[in-house]
Amino acid sequence: MPAIRGKTTKKTWSLSREDLAHLRALGISKTRTLQQIALLQKAGHHRKLDRPCLVGDGIHRISRTEARSLIPVQEAGASAGRFLKFVPASGAASRMFESLLHYHRQSEVSQIHQIRERARQGGPRARALLYFLEEWRCFPFSEALRARILAEGLKPGPLTKGDRWRTMLDLLLTGRGLNYQVLPKALMTFHRYPDGCRSALEEHLVEAAATIRDEKGRSHLHFTISPEHEDLFREHLSAVKPKHEEQFGARFEISYSHQHRSTDTIALDLEGRPLRDAGGRLYLRPGGHGALLVNLHRLGGDLVYIKNIDNVVPDHLKAATIDWKKILGGYLIQTQRRVNRQLEKLQKKRLTKKDLETGLDFLREVLAVSEPQGFWKWPAELRREFLLQKLNRPLRVCGVVKNQGETGGGPFWVRGRDGNLTRQIVESVQVDLESEEQQEIWSRATHFNPVDLVCSLRDFQGRPFDLRRYVDPEAVFISRKSQNGLALRALELPGLWNGAMADWITIFLEVPLETFNPVKTILDLLRPEHQPPEKC
Repeated sequence: MPAIRGKTTKKTWSLSREDLAHLRALGISKTRTLQQIALLQKAGHHRKLDRPCLVGDGIHRISRTEARSLIPVQEAGASAGRFLKFVPASGAASRMFESLLHYHRQSEVSQIHQIRERARQGGPRARALLYFLEEWRCFPFSEALRARILAEGLKPGPLTKGDRWRTMLDLLLTGRGLNYQVLPKALMTFHRYPDGCRSALEEHLVEAAATIRDEKGRSHLHFTISPEHEDLFREHLSAVKPKHEEQFGARFEISYSHQHRSTDTIALDLEGRPLRDAGGRLYLRPGGHGALLVNLHRLGGDLVYIKNIDNVVPDHLKAATIDWKKILGGYLIQTQRRVNRQLEKLQKKRLTKKDLETGLDFLREVLAVSEPQGFWKWPAELRREFLLQKLNRPLRVCGVVKNQGETGGGPFWVRGRDGNLTRQIVESVQVDLESEEQQEIWSRATHFNPVDLVCSLRDFQGRPFDLRRYVDPEAVFISRKSQNGLALRALELPGLWNGAMADWITIFLEVPLETFNPVKTILDLLRPEHQPPEKC
């Protein structure tokens, strides 16, 4: 990356013709760029928490009887071909290997006793590296790694002696071996089976076959990937797809998309000037996972599951995940039917006060939407329009789990700029944690967002919603970064399940903790839920 610099002072900078031509070529308007600059220069973009969503106050906990009744509802929808699975899969596996990469890049550390000393001093990276070296045979990719070791003419003996660990990391992380430092997480080996191993992507195929297969045996999946990895994805799928189609009697219909350059965002230096590269062009950054709303919108899907690429388990633990996937989908279909019945009533030429009262009761009791002040003094047609507007929106049912200290967002009641309360998924970076009041509310949260959603993307007449209409454009993420030693203010678009879905109908449903098994670091693969039933 060439050096980045500001072009002019804060008071005199402007967008040149060359800037505007560059932006137009990427599909970015001048207006949007100026809006982004204004957002970056604004003091804060914090959400105003009113209280955490709790079971009975924003989070639904359903009985076993109700849960069982929802499964056939989802299965009927799946059989009719209504479901699609949307998986953000562009994340690099390198984030999982942060501790290993830290020492792999340190030339001054060569002997294992140096690592041990740092571990004794409490260094978390050193401890993680030692644990990896001691347990490497228990990782699902250990056989592939062992083959690389033997190909080098080395003996796969203890790695906690001398400098053997360096060779091991080289064979794991670089092109000399498995090259995991550049591999997408989706293509990394996650689980070991008697007949071989599976990648994270393969586990999503297997889960899809069990949850969204239609009556013709088709399971539709869409992966968002990085352009540079598309060939790797296609090569991997061509190798593994036939095996799983035969084993599970399914046909996988798979599509891909990339994060669109039109969703890139501008960056500012700390004096508020747009950053430029050494060639003088505006420096643009990827807009974060909120940019994927464009991909989701262009799919035009009906009912869509959204789930992170790393939240998968091996087959012997899939039963709960599959059941709760179906329960979430059944709950969505059931709620959608109730919403649509209300919408159909509101289409009547003559509405009675009873019709309006019924619609308003449904809004309050099921969807947690309150009527505006003076609602009953409005003309009947305005009241109808209000109910139509609040009911005819994209709908999402979000599984939430009890919080076990994971870092990330959770379900909260949020006070909007209009004073109304809505249910939102909120990340810590969106909260003013320097406020004692907001910190206290944040600390009382009981549940966590595992990114386990199912969404309805069409209106009651079967037409796709324009998802861009339901975004809170100010619910952006702003962070301080550095590039080539220069500090900058970076903007990410409203998160896909945060501000990008701020004006959706949102329902939180409690799901069991056993359905949430993310792999954020390499050592997570040593957790019992990611190990085979037999010991390694």
